[in-house]
Amino acid sequence: MTEPNSDTLRITEIFHSLQGEAKTAGKPTVFVRLTGCPLRCQYCDTEYAFAGGDLLSLDGILREVKRYQCSLVTVTGGEPLAQPNCLPLMRLLCDEGFDVSLETSGALSVAEVDPRVCIVLDLKTPGSGESHRNDWENLNILSRKDQIKFVICDEQDYVWAKAKMLEGNLIERAGEILFSPSCGQQDPKQLAQWILDDRLAVRMQLQLHKLLWESEPGR
Repeated sequence: MTEPNSDTLRITEIFHSLQGEAKTAGKPTVFVRLTGCPLRCQYCDTEYAFAGGDLLSLDGILREVKRYQCSLVTVTGGEPLAQPNCLPLMRLLCDEGFDVSLETSGALSVAEVDPRVCIVLDLKTPGSGESHRNDWENLNILSRKDQIKFVICDEQDYVWAKAKMLEGNLIERAGEILFSPSCGQQDPKQLAQWILDDRLAVRMQLQLHKLLWESEPGR
């Protein structure tokens, strides 16, 4: 397999769809899905992005993004920060006037991410099987424009996420705290009731893209 150079990234897909999660849910967005991930979360729904992909130059990626005439761009994976050239790509997209968000596992440092980028940081719960990979220093880097996401697999995950949120005063560190029920594992209605009973100031979210296009990867 040819390795990337200073001007390329390995890309699984670039596509135009509705954002399924986070604060821009429902808005048309261009997704740039980078190939590769060092984590293996047990609920992962993008295993097809672990390997393969095509080498594209940063300018080539920019041209493809511009083709959709859409102001919102999400850089995702896999784990996009596993490829160092993700950082200059996001700077380039910001310089070109795009509203850029980064979906990252939280296992790799976000310290060098362009400050114009909205970081959606997924803190891994015990149910993911990868909670030991969380880089807790990332919480000190986030700002009010950023978001912290917990994928809840069961009640243990909920209790864990609630404790981390309160202990770390995460509501003051990020603009949004997102609780997502793991599809097929955590009953959404039960999660909603726990949030209401505990008066948690979080945003519960369902994955809109799965409700619309569950059987269609790349949407």
